[in-house]
Amino acid sequence: MKHLLNTLYVTTQGSYLRREGETLAVEVGDEIRLRVPIHTLGGVVCFGRAMLSPAAMELCMEKQIAVSFLTENGKFLGKVIGKVHGNILLRREQYRRADNDLESVKIARAIIAGKIANGRTVLMRAARDSQSGDSIIVLSQAARKMGHTIRYLKNEESLDGIRGKEGFAANVYFEVFDHLIVAQKEAFTFQGRSRRPPLDNVNALLSFIYTLLLHDVEGALETVGLDPCAGFLHRDRPGRPSLALDMMEELRPYLADRLALSLINRQQVKADGFLKTESGGVVMDEKTRKTVIIAYQERKRDEITHPFLKEKMEIGLLSYVQAMLLAKCLRNDLPCYTPFVWR
Repeated sequence: MKHLLNTLYVTTQGSYLRREGETLAVEVGDEIRLRVPIHTLGGVVCFGRAMLSPAAMELCMEKQIAVSFLTENGKFLGKVIGKVHGNILLRREQYRRADNDLESVKIARAIIAGKIANGRTVLMRAARDSQSGDSIIVLSQAARKMGHTIRYLKNEESLDGIRGKEGFAANVYFEVFDHLIVAQKEAFTFQGRSRRPPLDNVNALLSFIYTLLLHDVEGALETVGLDPCAGFLHRDRPGRPSLALDMMEELRPYLADRLALSLINRQQVKADGFLKTESGGVVMDEKTRKTVIIAYQERKRDEITHPFLKEKMEIGLLSYVQAMLLAKCLRNDLPCYTPFVWR
């Protein structure tokens, strides 16, 4: 089992990362704010005006530590990583199957079945815990529709058909998402998914957490030797990590959506931490971003019993385990890909 490596998120503007032996030192002005041994890191994510010295960049490249650069508000800009260390035979098999629609359908169908099942579980648990009769009815009806969609999905033999089922289930899920928000309703009302830019506080929070999750999934795929850019459901596009986008689908409801709801309902994030830009988009301030990042890291340390492996592990290992299961499927060590399904 892979040791759960931490991600260093650099959010303070004007930060400068430099090398001290086998350690990264985070410097702000003339003050060293943090020292992190390189062997404890799985990745570095820099928001806005955060820089690395040439020596620090060299250390990260030597140790295969990916350095991602995002805008201050969380928009992905690019990533730097050292030499490709994937297994060439595994990657060739990945490319062959990605070019084969029938093989792509098998994997994409499993991933989307996992996503819909996990979204359905989120709704069912919320209905069970709800104090509102109307919400119980609405959430239960939506969960039933999603259950029917999973059954129809089993017979789907085309990628476009799978995308259609996924789109229908996503619409059903997000149509009732507002019922899952039970606190701070004036500031955190959800009326539908919006991206590039997010148009309300809830969408801004979801998009930010999805960015964090995507970074982790990319790193997991690289670790097991897969190419994050060659997907099965999301097709090839220059600069797009299509396989990472595929793999994160099944983890979104369990890891990202539940965390966003928890932060809102427990009032760990507040309305004044979200700012409206001139373009109409909504962004989070630095304090709120730090709150979300800390909560995300803490969430990854919680333990869960993996439903397929039957082993206890930290939640932060889920993306790695699923990447490993996909690699085993491509090597024919497993008959098919088994998605993570939350019980």
